[in-house]
Amino acid sequence: MTNPLLADWQTEFQLPPFDRISDADFAPAFEAAIEAGRAAHAEIAANPAPPDFANTIEAMERADDLLDRVAGVFFNLAGSDSNPEREALQRDLSPRLSAYASEIVNNRALFDRIEVLWTTRDTLDLSAEQARVLMLYRRMFLRAGAALEGEEATRLTQVKSRLAALGTQFTQNLLADERDWMMPLDDLTGLPDFVISSARSAAVERGREGHVITLSRSLIVPFLQFSPRRDLREKAYAAWVSRGANGGATDNRAIAAEVLALRAERSALLGYENFARYKLETEMAGTPEAVRNLLMQVWEPARAKAMADAEQLEDMLRADGYSGPLEPWDWRYYAEKKRAREHDLDEAALKPYLALDNMIEAAFDCAYRLFGLEFRALDLTLYHPDARAWEVTRDGRQMGVFIGDYFARASKRSGAWCSTMRSQRKLGGEVRPIVVNICNFAKDTPALLSYDDARTLFHEFGHALHQLLSDVQYGLISGTSVARDFVELPSQLYEHWLEVPEVLARHARHVGTGAPMPQDLLDRLLAAQNADQGFATVEYIASALVDLEFHDGPAPSDPMQKQAEVLDAIGMPRAIRMRHATPHFAHVFAGDGYSSGYYSYMWSEVMDADAFEAFREAGNVFDLDTAQRLERFILSAGGRDEAEALYTAFRGRMPGPEALLKGRGLAA
Repeated sequence: MTNPLLADWQTEFQLPPFDRISDADFAPAFEAAIEAGRAAHAEIAANPAPPDFANTIEAMERADDLLDRVAGVFFNLAGSDSNPEREALQRDLSPRLSAYASEIVNNRALFDRIEVLWTTRDTLDLSAEQARVLMLYRRMFLRAGAALEGEEATRLTQVKSRLAALGTQFTQNLLADERDWMMPLDDLTGLPDFVISSARSAAVERGREGHVITLSRSLIVPFLQFSPRRDLREKAYAAWVSRGANGGATDNRAIAAEVLALRAERSALLGYENFARYKLETEMAGTPEAVRNLLMQVWEPARAKAMADAEQLEDMLRADGYSGPLEPWDWRYYAEKKRAREHDLDEAALKPYLALDNMIEAAFDCAYRLFGLEFRALDLTLYHPDARAWEVTRDGRQMGVFIGDYFARASKRSGAWCSTMRSQRKLGGEVRPIVVNICNFAKDTPALLSYDDARTLFHEFGHALHQLLSDVQYGLISGTSVARDFVELPSQLYEHWLEVPEVLARHARHVGTGAPMPQDLLDRLLAAQNADQGFATVEYIASALVDLEFHDGPAPSDPMQKQAEVLDAIGMPRAIRMRHATPHFAHVFAGDGYSSGYYSYMWSEVMDADAFEAFREAGNVFDLDTAQRLERFILSAGGRDEAEALYTAFRGRMPGPEALLKGRGLAA
């Protein structure tokens, strides 16, 4: 029978035929796709015609279409619904795909054709978008080592292949630790109904009786917030923060050390002082100094706020009969009590107004009011029963398909992310995207979210809008293909619409009665948004600074010691830990994506706070003129220009950190 991954997809919206794809199809499909890509690139390189944009750049844009299609299905499944077969294939594929990519950029004939186009670009009558794509291809080849020869080129290929294998192993080790740990829960004292219900659902999902706590953030965080059992909080917290550092086959500490050493070698081979300077060269920040300057501007007021909060929380701990000191497994419990006391806000009373379906509808409604997008639920067979799909249209035009996969399960890696199974482009005919949002919310009936969960939903949907509204000719610059410290702008900006009172008044309705959230509860919720902001900012910046210091200098032989030194140097409060300690810092070690780049959330936040201010200045957070500018210059533009130019075109200027500090409640 024909491999369904290689056949034309005669399905609605040309979605992958999930019901016909088996795990056994992937290996031969990848083999065929790699060979097809290799042949296509060889044909371009050997073309006897003089290089022009169409026979070189546009041909390369389409050379890996089959590989992109197969990979778009496989890697989405590998992250969201893993199994032993997929994990084994991913371990095999990662170095092979890296070697294939190196083979392409090391093809001297291909690079020579690009160089001819580059040196004659002023005579080619290129559009602005074509000129940008040509520059990006040349830069991509150079930064991947196209100019290296001999032993250096061979060694760089080996380094990149090994890094790919290590990134896959890091991810799978982390997933194994998260999948294998659970804590049976016999004492339900003090836990609100939604935590008890989620713990019961987690037990069912794991094939257990009763209730269990797992390492899913949407379950363990509320447990740490509400359980009065300090011993159980300590046990759960210890398991949570020791992911990837438990010894044995799934320990990630040696992997982290090897990754850092290989990245340092990679940057040296390419002529850079260190990996941070290599990585940041193409980002908005540009240099490690610029990153460090922003982080430290926010660190000092955030640390001061956290230290003041810690004193109050320790007083509450002592009032409960403990001698202290305040420990990391105490912080969330007493911070929740402090929030409830200061804002009269009870998470258990709030969650019934934040049903998952209502929050999805809220995100869709805001997208309609801002950009005219409409969402129609589709009855389709997808890769997992929990996944849901919608057709996205505007004025009758099909804009793409959106898939939401919201619930935690043992086969899904932790966190939340947005990916595509197909990206937008116009080259060769209009291609509309298939966009996927993955979350890890506690599964229950009905599914109720915390306010942080709802923010996560809006955040990932902001990334989805960046993909759905993309309107470019070339896939290289489609959607979220932008600088890493710019890519979080659309997602973090979209979070602001969850704060809009009229959005909550319309969509935050009681799951049982349908009644809107009472005005006084809504007021208290919005007033409490910056509760514990010192803690949140400190745990994030600590992680960002450790990431930066790992890469801005010689690779540390012992990353755990280096982590401790960095935290000691900045005066890390003892009762707060890094948001992502090294052994489970997947942003940095599961791949190169956020390496030297975890700061980018805060860099983007400087812009998102300022961008939302543009709507406020217009007198209407749904102002259509402002929304159209946002779409034109940012959401539809992809990477067609430098990030600073795109933002300046939207806003007229670049912002400073003042709006960020104000928004986090940290301004003097």
